Amino acid sequence: MPPDPPSRPPAELLERVEAWGMTSASVAYVYRPSTLLGLDEAFETARRFAMKVALKGGGNSYGDAFQCAEGVVLDLTRMNRILAWDPAAGVIRCEPGVTIDQLWRYTLGDGWWPPVVPGTAHVTLGGALAANIHGKNNFKAGPIGEHILSFELMTPNGRLLTCSPAENADVFYAAIGGFGLLGVIVCIQLQMKRIYSGLLNIEAVYVANWKEAFAAFEKREAGADYVVGWIDCFASDSKAGRGLIHAARYLQPEEDAHPEESLNVGAQELPDTVLRYVARSKLHRVMKRFLNRPGMRFINRMKCRAARKEHGKRYREPLAKFNFLLDSAPNWKFAYMPGGLIQYQCFIPKDNAQSVFERIITLSQERGIVPYLAVMKRHRPDPFLLSHAVDGYSLALDYKVTRKNRERVWSLAHAMDEIVLEGGGRFYLAKDSTLTSSAFEQSLTAQAVQATQETPTHQTTPTTRTIQTFLQLKRRLDPESLLQSELSKRLFGPLEPTSARTQPPPAERAEQPERPPHVEPSQDFELPEPFWAEEGERPPDEDKLKENPQHER
Repeated sequence: MPPDPPSRPPAELLERVEAWGMTSASVAYVYRPSTLLGLDEAFETARRFAMKVALKGGGNSYGDAFQCAEGVVLDLTRMNRILAWDPAAGVIRCEPGVTIDQLWRYTLGDGWWPPVVPGTAHVTLGGALAANIHGKNNFKAGPIGEHILSFELMTPNGRLLTCSPAENADVFYAAIGGFGLLGVIVCIQLQMKRIYSGLLNIEAVYVANWKEAFAAFEKREAGADYVVGWIDCFASDSKAGRGLIHAARYLQPEEDAHPEESLNVGAQELPDTVLRYVARSKLHRVMKRFLNRPGMRFINRMKCRAARKEHGKRYREPLAKFNFLLDSAPNWKFAYMPGGLIQYQCFIPKDNAQSVFERIITLSQERGIVPYLAVMKRHRPDPFLLSHAVDGYSLALDYKVTRKNRERVWSLAHAMDEIVLEGGGRFYLAKDSTLTSSAFEQSLTAQAVQATQETPTHQTTPTTRTIQTFLQLKRRLDPESLLQSELSKRLFGPLEPTSARTQPPPAERAEQPERPPHVEPSQDFELPEPFWAEEGERPPDEDKLKENPQHER
């Protein structure tokens, strides 16, 4: 008799997939396709074994955005070819696995820079679109999606859609920021930013409290290309909100006497050591000694003293050094081992931002869980369906997670959610580890919906910005509901298929798809188990982690 067909994919494909923040992990079958055929075969495998599929880029999301427990994870990092580059127009076409690091290194010498970058250069471009990343220039440049000319989306049934603001616009504005739930973005055409120097003009401003911090942003946003603030979360009362604001602008033609030097990739590189002796790759070991409440209180106090001395200074700094601060200490997250960290980032309309920021920091202090790092940015609305942005400010907070405080951290996050929602705020899913489906849905229908009316007139704005609209579009593009991640299950609940697999429909039929019944998002939420809570499992050795590319940011 012939052997029974296998009941699951090959065991050698099983891998432990860990959140970047190290607070959750799951086991999945990991495929690393390098072609469209490989993608299609991975989807066929998922169908054969009745598994769900999640997409993974550089693996930099702090939470569970690319996890799919006992399912299939498509790691797209091998689809990393730059397909075309026009140095005259600054238009680049590439595959989704190309990283921001690859991008700027490829175009810098021709006088072009990525228009929007996050705090690390190790994010893939496909992941950047899935999260619709923002940078320190969001108030001026918007998110990465506003600079995408077009992309090709492969749906789970193998259909290829060309999407742009003019063609398949509904898919364009939903897939950007859609966290890989509508299809795989397989080719991206991006408009780069023309620059005339590899340097930025920087102004440093010390602020003594929240009022001064907001005033510093307002005063400089008109003349700056970037504004970002560091806030001391240990300060309270009259000193609450103290910190250091950096405003930066691109240099104009002729301002840099030697642009050929600053536009050289070598001029952007950081030295391998700090203070001449400490290797950057070992900095996390030094940091670990201070990652406790007394240590971080001391670090914040010293940073404030240094900020006072830096106040008013103007200087020039390489683009890479200013933008990719998180890369200045490789493997810095290992300082948070074994429990890891979460980042809580909220976006608040400008009229409510100061009050909300004050309340959530005060609440953190009262509960004895003070964030060790806080970053403040200015934002503007954008036209994307599941947008996190508002006309206001964001505050990103890093919280250390331990065995003892894990439940208290999640409880604090849920309490802060209520404050954010009262202020009409939203959340950024690329950083999220704790949000409930109820809070997420409320955030998209609360006061922050003002973005629809306030989006600049040169952009196309969807008429509705709701979860229901997104799920209707998903049923059209993925009727089998193959694409699901732990993040999507947490926020939308398990999505049931609405039809069996069909062949790619003709374009004319795709314009008016059959709309299935509405599926209500689940309201259930369970605290995810940390990886080190499993019986008999110990925290991994950091030297082994350092050698594993999965754990590199």
